[in-house]
Amino acid sequence: MFIWESIMRRQAGFTLVEMAIVLVIIGLLLGGVLKGQELIESAKVKNIAQDMRAISVAVLTYQDKYRALPGDDKSASARWSGACAKGDGNGLIDNTDEIECAWDHLRRANLLTGDPSAGAPVHADAGTFTVTSTKASALVTDTPGTLIVCANNIRGRHVLPLDAMLDNGVINTGSMRSLKGSTPGASASAAVDEGDSYVVCMGF
Repeated sequence: MFIWESIMRRQAGFTLVEMAIVLVIIGLLLGGVLKGQELIESAKVKNIAQDMRAISVAVLTYQDKYRALPGDDKSASARWSGACAKGDGNGLIDNTDEIECAWDHLRRANLLTGDPSAGAPVHADAGTFTVTSTKASALVTDTPGTLIVCANNIRGRHVLPLDAMLDNGVINTGSMRSLKGSTPGASASAAVDEGDSYVVCMGF
């Protein structure tokens, strides 16, 4: 009889204190997971922002050092054997060939890392960067010759934090503009769909 009563007591449910402890542990685990996710998202935004700054600095450094824009530089092939030689020297990175050549020139000048033939760098949201001096739709001001760095496939939830980090936090004003979709051409909007992808461009 004593043994049976002992077994029954062991099979009794959790006490309120035990339940409270379990709930606290679950809460802590969930909080840790959510905080970890938040830190990952924040790190992605910071990484993209750093890359955009680094690219703009690299382009300006190249221009200062070689008196030409990467991609548009007609002397690049004479400077480096095998360098991309499609620039027309008009002072603009204004066509597809020059945009592609820009990465080759920047890497050969040791201003960006990677193989010169690797093409456009990939950012933390798995999209790519573009550098140009032509206006990408209505993204940047009408200033002739403005240099622009763009990143496509930016997640909607990263657009406003990225703009706040590099500009004024409003996606359709200032030096940074964002357009919904995978390529420039859509209308700029102050509202952001967090589940969609955007093209984000910054003039410098």
